Amino acid sequence: MSTPDTPFVAFDPEEQAEEQARLSGHTIEDLNDYLDRGRTPSDSSIDDSPACTTALTRLERLRSALRRVDSAAVDREAARNDGWVATIIDSIRLETRAGRRIPLASDSPVARLALTEGAVIGVLRTAGDGIDGILISRCRLDGDVTEPGAPITVRLEVSVGTDGMDAGESVPVLTARLRASVYAVLVQQTELSIAAVDITVTDLYLRTTPSTPEGDADE
Repeated sequence: MSTPDTPFVAFDPEEQAEEQARLSGHTIEDLNDYLDRGRTPSDSSIDDSPACTTALTRLERLRSALRRVDSAAVDREAARNDGWVATIIDSIRLETRAGRRIPLASDSPVARLALTEGAVIGVLRTAGDGIDGILISRCRLDGDVTEPGAPITVRLEVSVGTDGMDAGESVPVLTARLRASVYAVLVQQTELSIAAVDITVTDLYLRTTPSTPEGDADE
């Protein structure tokens, strides 16, 4: 039984049921377990679900980034209540929702083409994943995306990986590359009117460097 000093974590069955409805009966935790098992035995209810495969891709990208993080930094992160790993997991959970419908122009008088907000955020994460040293923690679209031509501000919270040297130089360089990548992908794949891309660096983490093979060390 819980004592008064034991923190109580509320369980929201409605929220979990909503998540399972989006993910073909699964939760983010189920998908993490599936990756832990190497996707074996295969589960068609996961593999054939677009929402599940999208979430799996994002979880795999997070794992790939974590493999490049210094192990001591991970240990320190585990002791924090506001850990960025937990933040990213929560963001992936939220991003499995379709969100608002973003209309697309069409020559047809009857066609109603649109993207979902979740799909656009997924595209933005992909843009960030292509930049070594950048890990997007949170992403949102501020503005009325349902209104064609309305000004939209993209707000990103990111972690930046460094090798412990020249961090002051690497941060602006990496964020500038991310901003350019985000602009490019939005122009190519959406019709949003982007007023600004606001990037906030919330964490710096140390990346591991490959060990020097024996015999390659300087004499």
